[in-house]
Amino acid sequence: MSRSDDARDSARSQQDAPVEPEESVVVKETPLPWKQIAPLVAMRLAEPINLNLILPFMYKMIEGFDIADSPKDISHYSSILYMSFSISQTLTIMHWGRLSDRIGRRPVLIAGLIGILVVSVLFGFTKSFAMAVVVRMATGVFAGNGAVMKSAMAEIADDTNRSRMMALLPLTWNVGTMVGSGIGGVFSNPATQFPGLFGNFKLFIYFPYLLPCLMGSTVAAFGLLVGLFNFKETLIKPTQPTHEEAVSEQPAVAGGSTEGTPLLAQSTAVSVAPVKQSSMKSLMTPLVTRVMVTNAIMCFAYNMCDQLYPIFAATDPRDGGLGLDPRSIGLSLGIEGIVVVYLQLVVYPRLERKFGVLYCYRRGLSFAIPYLVCMPFLSIIAAHLQTSASSLSMTYEYIGMWVILMSLMTMRITSNVMAYTSINMMITNMAPTRADLGFMNGTQQLAMSVMRIFAPAISGILWSWSIKHSLPFPFNSHFVWMLSAVLVSIVLWQSYFIPDSVNRFAADQPKPIASTDESED
Repeated sequence: MSRSDDARDSARSQQDAPVEPEESVVVKETPLPWKQIAPLVAMRLAEPINLNLILPFMYKMIEGFDIADSPKDISHYSSILYMSFSISQTLTIMHWGRLSDRIGRRPVLIAGLIGILVVSVLFGFTKSFAMAVVVRMATGVFAGNGAVMKSAMAEIADDTNRSRMMALLPLTWNVGTMVGSGIGGVFSNPATQFPGLFGNFKLFIYFPYLLPCLMGSTVAAFGLLVGLFNFKETLIKPTQPTHEEAVSEQPAVAGGSTEGTPLLAQSTAVSVAPVKQSSMKSLMTPLVTRVMVTNAIMCFAYNMCDQLYPIFAATDPRDGGLGLDPRSIGLSLGIEGIVVVYLQLVVYPRLERKFGVLYCYRRGLSFAIPYLVCMPFLSIIAAHLQTSASSLSMTYEYIGMWVILMSLMTMRITSNVMAYTSINMMITNMAPTRADLGFMNGTQQLAMSVMRIFAPAISGILWSWSIKHSLPFPFNSHFVWMLSAVLVSIVLWQSYFIPDSVNRFAADQPKPIASTDESED
């Protein structure tokens, strides 16, 4: 009998042997490596702050350009300005992801921050719509750090703390969105809002939106400095070990880990063979395609209303809006930051560990539907406030409108946190190897960027059309909101066809080895 026959007989006997029940083992979560996480968070803040600080004053800015025929046409130009960012981001995001897979995460992140810093200052000096569009497109070129940071975060995490660590990126995005919106609402046109401080500054009189842009660029400069001096490269290129390295890198004792212990051990970096990146065809499996499609539709629906909200909030109540000024719009967007931290750091990790990432994804989508359906009805209260003659009635109704608005915005941010965090983790979990993380996250970011091109354009066109024509519900000012609710409902239905395998990080799962029946002679 040959050696291969002996091996097969031994394997069969082991398979037939009774399996001893395994004792349940409680796996302790690895402490978070804050020396690497903190610089990532600091660098991540720059993009959402600089992207969203224009939202509160975008309506007034376009109105000041004097290019719209009527206030009802401003949404057309706002959608063009908004989607100009996404067009350039879509054309460059995949290149940033693949480049980071080759040269490392750190140089790509640094290059992106330098670009964001420069274009943020330039946007504050815009005096025409054409210049604003060009600068926003330049901003999109350098906004590829999101996909790169997802890959970096996945590389320093392990199975015990991946949900908490991956939750930090959308947390940072949401906090940055709230901070950016607050900056844009409070500090736009400072010569008028704060005449005692800035009334004599001719620079801020001639460039009314420069101050918030300077503040945003300061955040980018801070992230750049932190990244340069504190962030260490996370992409470890594996090499074949020498005999001496293989012996010296053997782990000494299982003594646990601390916050300073690298989650991707150095022994792993030098003891594995180089991993070849998978082909695009092998990566885009039916499951990956399904998840990417649902992610794209969700992103389309969310972005339609995210882009619409500041326009809806600034539109006259008689036309179906709320009639808020830039400061109130910034407040309504910024106050959500109080909720975000608790949701992202406490609620989501607990739910994900107990129920899985797919469950959290579905619950996040469920929160979006009532928010989308109810939001346009607030214009009824705003219209009544506008025509009410009783100051007491106005006070009670005004407070009531803000209570309802903040409740709906809380539902919105809850949905965003749970849905976006979950889809980020699902995409990361489906990468077959760590070498494919950049491509997978870059592909997801590409799909989201494409949706951010079309969503603002369609949202602006439909909003302008719906408030110009006296059509019945739901084709009036409710139309964009209702359409988004229908799309989210479709995504929620589709999510029930996604298997539970997306709850596990595939790159760390043992790969099946093809069996052979050939015998050794």
